[in-house]
Amino acid sequence: MPYLPRPALCCLAIFKHFVLFCLLCFFTTLPAQANDQALVEAVHQFLYQESQAVGQEVLIDISPPSPHLPTCIEPEPFFPNANQSPIGRVSVGVRCGENRRQVRYIQAQIDIIGSYMVASRDINRGTVITSDMLSQREGNLGDLAAQALTSQEEIIGMVAQRPIRSGSTFQAHFLQAPHLVERGQRVTVIAEGAGFRVSREGEALENGAQGERIRVRFDTREIVSARVTGQGTLMVDF
Repeated sequence: MPYLPRPALCCLAIFKHFVLFCLLCFFTTLPAQANDQALVEAVHQFLYQESQAVGQEVLIDISPPSPHLPTCIEPEPFFPNANQSPIGRVSVGVRCGENRRQVRYIQAQIDIIGSYMVASRDINRGTVITSDMLSQREGNLGDLAAQALTSQEEIIGMVAQRPIRSGSTFQAHFLQAPHLVERGQRVTVIAEGAGFRVSREGEALENGAQGERIRVRFDTREIVSARVTGQGTLMVDF
């Protein structure tokens, strides 16, 4: 071995220790990285299953898990909010471990390319929406407002509660189901059960759409709450 001055030997020793330290850090982080990958893959699969029916193309971007948290064993993703829409910026809960007592939260962005409906012309307030008032467009559904309705089944037959401009999307709060019962109208109230079915006539005290519960007053002054089931027809639920 050629002669090296003392400063060079010191530098060489420091370099060797640095290389060993880097190798140690690399190999000790491999298991954590593998576990993080399993967590990300579980979240990705969960989000894809939740969102694939919404549009033709799904793009999912998951934020990296925090390196300071313990390993998540057997990750089980879920939506913290049961009514969470699988689109846009979402938070995903992940239960970890055999007893599922550990819960972590992962942030993700879901972009869905699909079709949605817009108004094909100006629509006045109080108008019942028909198919010829709709036009279909393609785009990122994640860019739409949170209450935007995308399918024509959700829109046709509804009543506009405010003017809707041509080219605008249909917001849930812009529309209302048509009234099948009007306040002051004479209606038929049906009650049925095991082995019996009776009906009485009364006066509706409120407007009501399909499925809504309203109050009805009979000629005896008795007032009941009944569910609208059709045009001028209601049902008492037991």
